[in-house]
Amino acid sequence: MEIYALIGPSGTGKSTSSLFFAHEKKIPAIIDDGLLIYKGKRVAGTSAKFEKNYITAVKRATFHLKEHRQDVQQAIRNYKIKKLLIIGTSKRMVDKIAAALELGKISHYVDVTEIRSSSEIKMALYVRQTEGKHVIPIPYIQVEQSFFKKLISKGKQLFTKKSEYVGETTIVHPDFMRGTIHISDKIFNLIVEKEVEKMTDFKECKHVSIQMFGLPTIQVHVHLNYPMQRPLLEIGRELQQNIINAFHDYLELEVDKIQINVEK
Repeated sequence: MEIYALIGPSGTGKSTSSLFFAHEKKIPAIIDDGLLIYKGKRVAGTSAKFEKNYITAVKRATFHLKEHRQDVQQAIRNYKIKKLLIIGTSKRMVDKIAAALELGKISHYVDVTEIRSSSEIKMALYVRQTEGKHVIPIPYIQVEQSFFKKLISKGKQLFTKKSEYVGETTIVHPDFMRGTIHISDKIFNLIVEKEVEKMTDFKECKHVSIQMFGLPTIQVHVHLNYPMQRPLLEIGRELQQNIINAFHDYLELEVDKIQINVEK
């Protein structure tokens, strides 16, 4: 069996990225948090996301329980899987999973930073820390049928740039995910408004619109002091950079796009 491993810290978006990676490498099966996913559907195992605490979640994810382990091993044999992707937080973890399931040695180790941009990783971490959202790379209806009721919601249907269907995700809120914080949308606007106020080139910040789905994008409508003391392009670029720095300093986020509309 040819085995790939996708490695990265919790909350960096490995589960979503795994669907694109598996599609690109023509890998039909994925091991993720205790589940065996074959061609986009759960075929065996139980998700660690539904455990009560981190200790039991780790045991579930690494196939510590005999019955769970045997269920997945049998499914791998039944589906005659020859190519498999294991997802884990470290090389040690994926090696442990491969050993527990008696799969043999892992052939290819891939770090999440090799397939996700810094902006995507930071946005995924932000969502995990502030909203407690975890992604399972299987359809919503399968989670609903396979597990007892939890806080779950439909995720996304994923497509490549060529409009090829990759798979579907489901969003869950595990019991063990506590201590999340909520940041009001007003805070995002306030950060932008304060950066505008710091620059003497602007008379006022008229309107701010921020989109936080996917990657952060910002639209700013400002009134400019006239006559201008320096070129407009220079002023706009400075404001963009100041907003980028502020989002990084306050929220550890990288802004994907900033559009500035200027009026005299």
